[in-house]
Amino acid sequence: MKKIGFLSFGHWTPLPQSRTQSATDALLQSIDLAMEAERLGMDGAYFRVHHFAQQLASPFPLLAAVGAKTRKIEIGTAVIDMRYENPHYMAEDAGAADLVSGGRLQLGISRGSPEQVIDGWRYFGYRPIKGENDEGMGRRHAEEFLELLRGKGFAQPNPRPMFPNPPGLLRLEPYSEGLRDRIWWGSASNATAAWAAKLGMNLQTSTLKFDETGEPLHIQQAAQIRAFRAAWKQAGHTRTPRISVSRSIFPLVDDRDRAYFGRGGQEDDQIGFLDENTRAIFGRSYAAEPDVLIEQLRKDEAIAEADTLLLTIPNQLGVAYNAHVMEAILTTVAPALGWR
Repeated sequence: MKKIGFLSFGHWTPLPQSRTQSATDALLQSIDLAMEAERLGMDGAYFRVHHFAQQLASPFPLLAAVGAKTRKIEIGTAVIDMRYENPHYMAEDAGAADLVSGGRLQLGISRGSPEQVIDGWRYFGYRPIKGENDEGMGRRHAEEFLELLRGKGFAQPNPRPMFPNPPGLLRLEPYSEGLRDRIWWGSASNATAAWAAKLGMNLQTSTLKFDETGEPLHIQQAAQIRAFRAAWKQAGHTRTPRISVSRSIFPLVDDRDRAYFGRGGQEDDQIGFLDENTRAIFGRSYAAEPDVLIEQLRKDEAIAEADTLLLTIPNQLGVAYNAHVMEAILTTVAPALGWR
């Protein structure tokens, strides 16, 4: 494991126990949390994107703001639902945010997950083409986005433009060199992991996966990662891909930790259905004293296979507490797992 980052869903709710009462709180605290993570030496600040929910949605203003306030930390998403995205507009937004950050964006994209509303992408003006379902539409949008990030000209210039044009066909601007290699695909199955590898995307695998074998999540994810690497090699790519896994991990080092997470809970994987036909496995949470956590996490085969670990954080507990959790992991757990 080479890198560790946090992953925030950016929830807010106007309840007394929540430290994020509003969208303003969630956005500004996300920036503060990224700055704290960088101060502590963490490698990445990642954010989930959900629509029609009291959570972080449009990611690029936030990513640009974090990029302007930090200097070293990777800034990313896990993930952007491509069913909702205009690939052309997204390429411009992503290029701008990447340039603001100095080339630190790590964009996780995917075909999406269960939604708050029925077919929410329709309200954004998108429809699958004939013979295509919404998953296929998301993947088509992803492929269009990847092609645009190559920076090749495709648009016929106006012979009488407002401003002088460079020669040849025009590309979208601003263009950020190297961003194409920093796109990740959030995969819930072995097949889509192999598809992502063929297209030259990095791999994100989270705390949820299609249950394809009935084995524990970490074993299924380790097999998924190996399938990804095999497909990557077969595709003939020359660079080494990045691979991340997400986990909920809480070292119990003080009374606050024990009050929040020390009473037991989800200590085993859970099985559920994403729809009437899709059986899924949801990963367990880890909460224990640091020495116990180290032994538990050493047995996690997916963490061993990946190069990046994303820690899902309870953002509604506030910046200070989450900074405490991150520091506890970095100082009492991560070094024993090979970090730094």
